[in-house]
Amino acid sequence: MSKLCRQVSIESPGPTLKEGCVFSFDVPVPEVPPCGARIRVVYAGACYRAHRTRSASICSQSSVSSVGSLSGEMESFAIHSATPSHIGLRDGALFPGYEVAGVVDAIGKAAECPPSIKEGTRIVLYPYEGVPHGYADYIVVPDFKCLVPVPESLPLSVAAMLPTGALLAMNTVFTARECLNAVLEGPQSKEKATVLIVGTGGLALWALRIATHYYERGPHHNKISITVATLKDEGFILASQTDQIKVVQWSEDLYEKQLIERTTDACGGPVHVVINFGTTSRSLHRSLQCLAQGGVVLVTEDVGEKLLPKFAKKAEEMGVHIMVVPNGSIDQLRDLVTLVANGEIKPPPHSVFPAEEAQEVVRKLCNSEIQGRAILKFHNID
Repeated sequence: MSKLCRQVSIESPGPTLKEGCVFSFDVPVPEVPPCGARIRVVYAGACYRAHRTRSASICSQSSVSSVGSLSGEMESFAIHSATPSHIGLRDGALFPGYEVAGVVDAIGKAAECPPSIKEGTRIVLYPYEGVPHGYADYIVVPDFKCLVPVPESLPLSVAAMLPTGALLAMNTVFTARECLNAVLEGPQSKEKATVLIVGTGGLALWALRIATHYYERGPHHNKISITVATLKDEGFILASQTDQIKVVQWSEDLYEKQLIERTTDACGGPVHVVINFGTTSRSLHRSLQCLAQGGVVLVTEDVGEKLLPKFAKKAEEMGVHIMVVPNGSIDQLRDLVTLVANGEIKPPPHSVFPAEEAQEVVRKLCNSEIQGRAILKFHNID
């Protein structure tokens, strides 16, 4: 008789479900694939993603944890899988848990295992298209190319934040750096370049910390200034923890003209790059109006898919650009693991909850009652 393990499914809110719904059930422990491995899940980032035609993914502090389209990345891994959007209940709007950290439980008999991977190795899973359900005691992977070893110095609860949110933030920061370099080194080079990060949710905080790390070590470290636009009072405290960061509050009780003037004053003039992880038309419209001529707003794939058709013509008329940024590469994830493990980049706050409390965690996420990233714990390996 097959052994059983726990699996959790999180259904996103909809017209009749305002706070999401969590289903927990027993499934057979998956067999170890001949050329792959079985992973014992220890932590998984708690979030859900609605069907792509409905809305972006949601997690703590309204930060977006977007997987995006990674099929191109995985083509080089010879992994060809359909998106898991067909799995689920009530229109398949489940987010199966892409932020997975755990340990290698068993290795296939025909597997060609790299030296860095063996049974018991602590790993984080790169979120390729078709990644298996992470909200389970065990998952299986077809080979080892999507596994990144995690050093002992990095807690697995922190590692679980890296594969989507932090990785997307890193790729956005790298894209912003290319845009800023063009401003400072291009034919009409400027003496200074400015970047505005919108929000103080998980993605924005990762972007702020990653940007600070890389820009301070780059050739233009004294020419780039960073400002954070926050919607909440506590955002001032979180954003101002980093030296030389300006903060401007986007108070919703002010007129748009006042907010734009307040922002450009704080930035020392129109902005060259806006990193906007928001999901609203109002936020994107405001960001466009804060840009200098030729400036760029960087948005996630989910936001771009939803809002780019609406704003593309307006951006062209204004002489500015909207650029969609996908999730980062597995090489970037490896670098991110090293930087966070070494303490060179400090992770934003996070809270750990037992997997048994998933229903209550989702309820709190829907009502913005959890400070920082919410992480579900499935196993205790200490």
